[in-house]
Amino acid sequence: MGSEGLQERYINPYTDFGFKKLFGTDMNKDLLISFLNALLHGEQTVKDITYLNTEHLGTLEIDRRAVFDVYCENEQGEKFLVEMQKGEQQFFKDRSLFYSTFPIREQAVKGRSWDYELKAVYTIGILNFVFDNKDDNYYHHEVKLLDTRTKEVFYNKLTFIYLEMPKFNKTEAELETMFDKWMFVLRNLSVLMERPAALQERVFERLFKSAEIAGFSKQELFEYEDSLKVFRDWYSVVKTAADKGFTEGFGEGFGEGEKKKQLEIAQNLKSLGIAIDVIAQSTHLSQEEIKKL
Repeated sequence: MGSEGLQERYINPYTDFGFKKLFGTDMNKDLLISFLNALLHGEQTVKDITYLNTEHLGTLEIDRRAVFDVYCENEQGEKFLVEMQKGEQQFFKDRSLFYSTFPIREQAVKGRSWDYELKAVYTIGILNFVFDNKDDNYYHHEVKLLDTRTKEVFYNKLTFIYLEMPKFNKTEAELETMFDKWMFVLRNLSVLMERPAALQERVFERLFKSAEIAGFSKQELFEYEDSLKVFRDWYSVVKTAADKGFTEGFGEGFGEGEKKKQLEIAQNLKSLGIAIDVIAQSTHLSQEEIKKL
């Protein structure tokens, strides 16, 4: 087995293997530290991290739609739970909240009195779908508990950060901040054939070296190809569902009713993060119509 069967030069970070390779190992923890600092926009600086046990996180079969293999704490004991989620689940917000309770409950002191003081918990979702269709430019959501009257943060130790990756469409020339650069890498890594000139920081040199498929061992190639197959199968299922919906729609006849059906299908696919050109091919709608949804 070799990398000659793969057309890409770099791994797909949306795969289980790819995400673990870049962010889930001590060898590459400087990549995760850089990403977290870019994500926090200077609110604090993470100097070091320690990976924690993830066995109780995402162990059920239904949870494998989300890659849930990065659970760590910084030098201050603050917890970071990071997931790469390929597709939207019906109650993904509920699920996100549910898993945030594990790092909270683990802080309880056993065997003696405890004053309930907690370290901060950050739940970070890198989403390969869109859940907010109101604003195509609003892709970085930061959620905290706040007072609904004063609009002030009520509790600043629980933070949920969601990144709607399909909405990030900046070109290399438009990259300004480290956050922009990390978003660009995560969005485009698997289709790049070389490291872009805009990504000259040392951390990205290390990232592209770690992500290069040609440098994988035979075991790593096997694991990556297996992980890539799972990802492609999922994508194929979604696209097949769209094609089937289009065919059934035409079976009901042309006209306003059929057009409405295709718009509904397109909106659902857009919310899943499917590329606009693929949606256009599946529904026979124009890309302009789809962008307006």
